[in-house]
Amino acid sequence: MIATLKAPLCFVAGLLLTSTSAAMAATIGVVAPQTGPYANLGAQVFEGARAAAAKNGDLLVEINETCEQGAGKAIAERLRAEQAVAAIGFLCVETLSEALPDLKDARIAAITLSVRSKILMEDAQRYEWPFFRMAPVDGDEAEKLAEVMLTQWQNRPIALVEDGTIYGRDLASAIRQKLEVGGIKPVFTDTYRPGQEQQLALVRRLSKAGATHVFVGGDRNDTATIARDAATDKINLTVIGGDALKSANRPIPLNDGVLAITLPDYTTLPEAQTVVGEFRARSAEPDGYALPAYAAVEIVRQAAAAGTVIDHLAGQSFSTVIGPIGFGTDHELQANPLKLLEWRENNFLDPRMRTD
Repeated sequence: MIATLKAPLCFVAGLLLTSTSAAMAATIGVVAPQTGPYANLGAQVFEGARAAAAKNGDLLVEINETCEQGAGKAIAERLRAEQAVAAIGFLCVETLSEALPDLKDARIAAITLSVRSKILMEDAQRYEWPFFRMAPVDGDEAEKLAEVMLTQWQNRPIALVEDGTIYGRDLASAIRQKLEVGGIKPVFTDTYRPGQEQQLALVRRLSKAGATHVFVGGDRNDTATIARDAATDKINLTVIGGDALKSANRPIPLNDGVLAITLPDYTTLPEAQTVVGEFRARSAEPDGYALPAYAAVEIVRQAAAAGTVIDHLAGQSFSTVIGPIGFGTDHELQANPLKLLEWRENNFLDPRMRTD
């Protein structure tokens, strides 16, 4: 199942690594789909990795990730044969679960850009597999949503509505539990019927309950419908959703002001502007996983300059095209990568950067 984003002068444990001069090239595996339904995502990974490697002469070992059972061991064997110091990409749980035991024996670190499975990381810690995650983990979404509500909405009448799917129901339930621990009781909770042309009845029930801020546990189109109907009925309602809102803005477009907890558009980050300009100068757009893949190659290169990569990732922080990235001793990101963003100018942007 697919999960649905400079050589250092010195290395000092626990400090930010910088990249200012050339060093010995590293051999880095890039594992991502080259064919099939996820080939477009794989192309983003390869494009970003190639761009980063080209700057410093790193050698890439590009391997097709079929996401089929039985392919992981062959991928691990190829990485060992090519003497890769690490491998990045890994968009599929199946690939990782099968490859990691052999990667442990070969002392090759695996850095996923997308797999969020908490269970896989628990297994990796139990068996000491060299698994590192440059992606959110299951639970990060609810954690960040609850944090926003507890710190920014603590004196607001909050409602929680969800669409009855496993995703929506579980996310709303996790948020509610965290709110109750923090002393906040929602003024309204409900399960709505998804896929409707309008949600006026739900919006009016929210208004009657006195809610001014609502979490919507559902897809982008339902969230857009709720926000639109609230605006049409002149009901002042602040709407927030989860990572599911980062999808195609159709058929009903989101209203400006809708909030989401999701990954940022890395092309808008100040740190990324030079590299984004380089992509666009050659008529390429660094979409999706391109910049995270670029950053992963930067991380491997910095760790390789300090010694064996597998020994120099945990507990360290690295300077990358998408900002500083640090791994904890548990091999997870030190900071939750999901951010509070606001829809405006046809993109999810940092609400603190408003110009109006």
